[in-house]
Amino acid sequence: MRNSLKHNSTLIIYRRVFTIFFALWVTFASFGAAGAVGQGNAEKKPIEIVALGDSLTAGYGLGPGEGYTDQLQNWLNENMEVPVKVINAGVSGDTSTGGRSRMDWAIAPIKGGKPDLVILELGANDALRGVSPEITRENIFAMVKVLKERGIPTLIAGMLATPSWGKDYGQKFDTIFPDVAQEYSVPLYPFFLDGVAADPALNQDDGLHPNVKGVAIIIEKMGPVIKEQLEAGL
Repeated sequence: MRNSLKHNSTLIIYRRVFTIFFALWVTFASFGAAGAVGQGNAEKKPIEIVALGDSLTAGYGLGPGEGYTDQLQNWLNENMEVPVKVINAGVSGDTSTGGRSRMDWAIAPIKGGKPDLVILELGANDALRGVSPEITRENIFAMVKVLKERGIPTLIAGMLATPSWGKDYGQKFDTIFPDVAQEYSVPLYPFFLDGVAADPALNQDDGLHPNVKGVAIIIEKMGPVIKEQLEAGL
């Protein structure tokens, strides 16, 4: 009888020990699997966006982390499961002619010249300087045509003319961006400065370039549009 009780007690102890070890094994196995998944996410190649534009893209008058490309990159990484890198290819003072002349070398180093998305933001300086709308139209159409032929997804960031050059100029200029979007079936964000233009609280002292708050509003409006386009291509 005593031997039987002793035997039963031993079995109970063995069972308890086995249960504990089994539970530990399951726990560590789960952590290992989760770690592998996390490592896989961390190793995903980032989506690469080239923002090709002028001072509005370059971040004129703003500090590190405050400009358009920095804020856009942060927003996308907070709202997407895939890491995103936004390359700043903005040059202050650039016209559509300047942008067209450097487009090839601006995108060439990115994934063999095929970034996941090009945001084309040019034309503001053309309008400010009174460049002929025909010239701006030719440049924008040429750039979008090349990007389309290369199979590079593109988002056109439209611009509107200032009233300074008259109604006729404005009508010719303002139709450039919707026309090119329709011609090449490319997504259009109608006005880059939507919600920000002409608001002193959202612009720097020159009244032309958004301040940090202004850029944040641009990102708040454009971010979901860009996110949707990127996810459609994944």
